[in-house]
Amino acid sequence: MEKVRVYCSNNNQYYEVAPGTNLKQLLKIIDYDWNNMNVLAAYVNHDLKELGTQLYLASTIHFITYRSADGRRCYNRSLNFLCQKVIHDLFPDRILCMDYHLPNGQYGELRSKEDFSKTIPMTEEELGAIKKKMWELVKKDIPFIKTKRTNPSAISLFREHGQNAKARLTEMTGDFFVTLYYMDGYGDYFYGPMVYSTGDLDRWSIKLYSDGFCLQSPEPEAPYNLPPQKYQKKLAEIFEEYSNWCNVLGVRDIATVNEAINKGYGKIAISLCEALHERKYARIADKIGERRKDVKMVLIAGPSSSGKTTTSKRIALQMKILGLNPVVLGMDDYFVDRELTPKDEKGEYDFESVYALNLEMLNDHLTKLLNGEEVRIPKFDFQTGRSTLSENSIRLKDGDVLVMEGIHALNPVLTERIPDERKFKVYASALTSLSIDENNYISTTDNRMLRRMVRDHYFRGYSAEETIMRWPSVIAGERKNIFPYQENADIMFNASLLYELPLLKYFAEPLLRRISPMSYAYAESLRLLNFLSRMVALTPEEMKAVPPTSVLREFIGDSVFSY
Repeated sequence: MEKVRVYCSNNNQYYEVAPGTNLKQLLKIIDYDWNNMNVLAAYVNHDLKELGTQLYLASTIHFITYRSADGRRCYNRSLNFLCQKVIHDLFPDRILCMDYHLPNGQYGELRSKEDFSKTIPMTEEELGAIKKKMWELVKKDIPFIKTKRTNPSAISLFREHGQNAKARLTEMTGDFFVTLYYMDGYGDYFYGPMVYSTGDLDRWSIKLYSDGFCLQSPEPEAPYNLPPQKYQKKLAEIFEEYSNWCNVLGVRDIATVNEAINKGYGKIAISLCEALHERKYARIADKIGERRKDVKMVLIAGPSSSGKTTTSKRIALQMKILGLNPVVLGMDDYFVDRELTPKDEKGEYDFESVYALNLEMLNDHLTKLLNGEEVRIPKFDFQTGRSTLSENSIRLKDGDVLVMEGIHALNPVLTERIPDERKFKVYASALTSLSIDENNYISTTDNRMLRRMVRDHYFRGYSAEETIMRWPSVIAGERKNIFPYQENADIMFNASLLYELPLLKYFAEPLLRRISPMSYAYAESLRLLNFLSRMVALTPEEMKAVPPTSVLREFIGDSVFSY
């Protein structure tokens, strides 16, 4: 029998194996140091596959561990499946709902099988039983088995499990076959590959959180410890607010969004969501107005593509209605000269470090401005990497309020000389708690990446491939410079909109399809295309209802604001 020739890019070696050899078997003959980490999946010709995948054609293979974003997704997906299987066995009258992702894990809660809107608060005893049973299954090292079932058969299984949203979504997609995974006799669909077996899930924790629990997996950086559990009250509140808003509209998952669009309610949904945003902007301005005697500075922070620029402009409009005059101070003009920029662990300039800014000058200028003095502000030349004093000077008059927007705005170091009572701090992000179905949430990171991909293509000259390749470094910078300070905010603004994924689908799908199978971004493009394939796109006619002041105009164009 002719052998199959494969190339492993991890160690730059070729191997010849019998047809039908799976990736797990190939892994056993590969000489490579995985640093005591489990190999979780592999790219086969840049397409993500589980380790049970059999090889019949010549292929390029690249194995991945938890270091990879796709490896972490496989791990978390499988961990969710394990948790769901245990809850199904222990509490057959309840359904697991994985609602959203917290900085220290995934938030889940149990819902009534008869009434999915009813949350059943979890007790310590119940959580202990779940944890014990999960570890028992991990120790048994049970394989995850991939199989296919016909669409009607899969729908029947989902309804039997009480997963009506998943059943409706499967009906809508209309695929003839549905890929399922089975573990210890329990089957389900999780929209992507699993790890090889439960034994790979060797590092996690589960703890009570609010009415449910936080399912923790390791942090993405070595040494891959479990994150410390901390209750981030403001972040939890903003997620809960979004969930409540979804409930008011009767929308909790993709299936109900699709149904609304199919029934012609797209424009109505746009109007309702934008009206909600307008109320939130006004509420933030009101909070600032209530403290007008003390507050002289508004600081607005948020991760990439969160819409913080539009948020700052919309808040500024609402402030003017209250008689306050926002004066924008550009944070980017306070960069230090390039040779003074700190360097990262790779020896490269770290422009996202707070110490890439001239903190001494910034705090001196802020102090003088708040004392009523005139300040000549700097101008940073990004081509030469030099800072010079511009011809512009500013002085705050009665009713003027400084507005500064940037990734470090909530870092106390940035404005350490300014008393807290003089500052009002806003954190903006696109924090969706809209779910794919009962136990698969939509990643806020994916939401933001799609926003950035569309904006990069239409307004910054970058391809979808380039956006995808840069995204890991963007996320690493956010974990370091933004997320640790989000709870410092006086108020959080959720810039997510219920209709935005059907809108972004229209723009993003063609861009993703242009990515070549030879690209390292190909696997990610397939994952995003698979995700978007489950949504109904808005039509160009429906998108005309998006107002010119909408945060989404920052990404798709035709905004009244300049960026």
